[in-house]
Amino acid sequence: MKKVRLATVWLDGCSGCHMSLLDMDEAILAVAKKVDVVYGPLVDAQEFPKAVDVTLVEGAVSSQDDLEKIRTIRLRSKLVVALGDCAVTGNVPAMRNPLLTRKMLERIYIDGVQQTPGVPHEGVPALLRMAVPVHEVVKVDLEVPGCPPPAKSILFVLSELLEGRMPDLSSKVKFG
Repeated sequence: MKKVRLATVWLDGCSGCHMSLLDMDEAILAVAKKVDVVYGPLVDAQEFPKAVDVTLVEGAVSSQDDLEKIRTIRLRSKLVVALGDCAVTGNVPAMRNPLLTRKMLERIYIDGVQQTPGVPHEGVPALLRMAVPVHEVVKVDLEVPGCPPPAKSILFVLSELLEGRMPDLSSKVKFG
């Protein structure tokens, strides 16, 4: 049996969705038998690979780096799954949207600092004007809400996708 090429991606979020993914306990062993994890925070891959079957995307699109990455992910993935409320709605990262980006950064890094004030620029990706959910940038095949989605919901989604079925989430997930 050919293994499914699975990637997980963490954009602007808290990593709670990845923690929930790992919280499947021993069920993760059954999933692991059916997948090759080809990209993610636990994999030492520097570039997003080609020919990925399923990509789980956690977090909102908030920076220029996020924008470039999600576009590459869409091009190289058969299925893109927005995992969690940040990826689905923008959630917490989008709370900054009413503020001007420059003013927000000045408030945090200059006004709110006593030692060495200054907005960092080197090694820090440029923020977009607004943090947006993944579907506002690329086509998303499935949205799994929750903050984070429970491990049992993620397991259900992965199990269905690994069997070649699009999961019916109507009774399995909720926002928040």
